Amino acid sequence: MMRRYWFSKRYADTVARLRVPFGFLLAAAFAWFAAPSPASLAAGLPVAAAGLLLRGWAAGHLAKNQRLATSGPYGRVRNPLYLGTLTAAAGLVIASRNWGLAVLFAAVFGLIYLPVIELEEQHLRKLFPEYKHYAERVPVLVPRLRHAGARDRFQWRLYWKNEEYQALLAFLAGAALLVWKVWG
Repeated sequence: MMRRYWFSKRYADTVARLRVPFGFLLAAAFAWFAAPSPASLAAGLPVAAAGLLLRGWAAGHLAKNQRLATSGPYGRVRNPLYLGTLTAAAGLVIASRNWGLAVLFAAVFGLIYLPVIELEEQHLRKLFPEYKHYAERVPVLVPRLRHAGARDRFQWRLYWKNEEYQALLAFLAGAALLVWKVWG
């Protein structure tokens, strides 16, 4: 059964292609409007780091288009990479001390990432017949406490293949910018 959403497939396809350019615009807005303080850095950077760790953990369990990822964080939430992105962004916004950035980041997540998540889920339903059963047991973005997936081990090979180190570099650049704005 196909669900209906407020966005069209055409819209979702378009924003999927615009995800990276929007990321650069967000980075520019973040660089320009962030007004961090020592206290906001202390509050926000650990949250952002937690999001980055979640993304890294997920990347080490993801063999894209080869097998359905159900181990690691995928046993608790279907989209740990996006949840990690959302958590990291929230932490950076907290560190930036700018509510306008919070509204902007939330709008981008809602208008771009949620439709992209649905597109990816449609792709996974076609690629992996077992996805339907997995989706019935594991929530989209709010993790469940009980693990409902495989118990495979984290693989550094997958972390590097998925190029997750790029998220680490982006986090370090954002953190360095915030630190420079406070003490530079």
